Amino acid sequence: MKIIVTGGAGFLGSRVISQLLEAQDAGRLPVQVTRIISLDLAECPVQDPRVDSRVGDLTDPQLVSELVDADVAGIYHMAAVLSGGSESDFDLAYKVNVDATKQLLEAARATGQRPAFIFTSSLAVFGGEMPQVVPENLAAQPESTYGATKTIGELMVNEYSRKGYVDARICRLPTISVRPGTPNSAASSFASGIIREPLQGVASEVPVPLETRMWLSSPNTAVENLVHAFIVEADRLGTWRVLNLPGVTVTVAEMLDALETVGGAEARSLVSRREDQKIMDIVCSWPGEFDVERTLSLGFRPDSSFEAAVRQFHEEFVA
Repeated sequence: MKIIVTGGAGFLGSRVISQLLEAQDAGRLPVQVTRIISLDLAECPVQDPRVDSRVGDLTDPQLVSELVDADVAGIYHMAAVLSGGSESDFDLAYKVNVDATKQLLEAARATGQRPAFIFTSSLAVFGGEMPQVVPENLAAQPESTYGATKTIGELMVNEYSRKGYVDARICRLPTISVRPGTPNSAASSFASGIIREPLQGVASEVPVPLETRMWLSSPNTAVENLVHAFIVEADRLGTWRVLNLPGVTVTVAEMLDALETVGGAEARSLVSRREDQKIMDIVCSWPGEFDVERTLSLGFRPDSSFEAAVRQFHEEFVA
């Protein structure tokens, strides 16, 4: 059997592929997976004979129908136009985040095999007035194009699952911090930049108020939870397949405190404030804490603290 990972050349996608291979070698996957296909606009960096890197456009129906066949045990749909890019290009956001998702679901439906369909969603589906801690049953009310497309995607994927066409696991990811590399088009990219750059001696700016509460996960923990989403038994998930993945709540001020604890006062001094209204309009509409009692009971887990995530990044990429 095989697993398809859209966005498999990206930072998170490639790590999910590596972790799936490790889980297969350890006998943790529910099926025997002999091949993983990365579908992305670039080559997948994972070097393993079981990884088939397909460079192509997810919106190409012929390519998708060629890859999604009866041998597919699971599909990780991680490719998307992110928050900043979605806000600046409405048409592309709907083409990739909505139309391509439906196309992928239709291809899975055509196999008649009900493959697992792991869809990465976002806390950007929320907006408006929210309680301090967001419960599982709070209705989505997005205030961005990205959030709207992810909300549509959630409903589509859950409906295809209800009809028995796929076995959905819809994972609302916390904001990922600390990401290595360079900034991306996500409005929340600063959540990594204000840690990553100063730890490497580069200045960075905070575009939101310091009291802004954020729901965060380290890359390693996010990847472990995404792999667990494939493993967890379907009969434990119920009919509403949306999962608020665990995170830690931290204000931007507390993030900078963690930066100083790990990197010292010199690193902290490299961060300045310059509010950006476009980023504030998106990020400040997101919730800062979730009730994750159910997802914890299903075996998903959060980081121990944001400081631990900063130390993890420092040890892996800086020290």
